[in-house]
Amino acid sequence: MSLVVTHTESEKIVSESDVVRVRQLVRARGTAARLSLVDLTKLITAASEIARNTLIYGKGGQLILREYTLNGRKAIELTFEDQGPGIANLEQAFTDGFTSGGGMGLGLGGARRLVDKFDIETAPGKGTRITLTKWH
Repeated sequence: MSLVVTHTESEKIVSESDVVRVRQLVRARGTAARLSLVDLTKLITAASEIARNTLIYGKGGQLILREYTLNGRKAIELTFEDQGPGIANLEQAFTDGFTSGGGMGLGLGGARRLVDKFDIETAPGKGTRITLTKWH
C-alpha cells in the first residue's frame, strides 16, 4: 500500500463566509484535479452540507483538504472537525429529510451518498470528525 500525499491545506469554519470559502476551495481543487462536472458537483454539495453542519451544530471548526495517490488512484479527501456537542443519535441523523435546524435536510445521509467514502467519528460532548473522499 503506497500512499503519497500531493497537497494539503486547511480552512477555518467560524462564519458563513467560511462556508462559501470551503465551497470555492473544493471547486478549485476539484477542477484542478480534473473531476468530471458530475463528481465535482457532488463533492461541492457534500462539502457545503458538512461545512454548514460544522458551523451551525459544531459551533465552528475546520476543514483539512488533502489530495493523495493510493496504489495509483488519486483522491480528494475532506476532513471536517469540530469540538461541538457531538451527535447523540447517528441513526436519526442519517435519516433522509431529518434536520434538527432549518437546513435542506440533505444531511449526513445525502452527503454520504454523494461521495465514494464517508467516515464519521462522534460522541456526545466530544465533537465530530467527518471525512469525505472522492476518487478520480
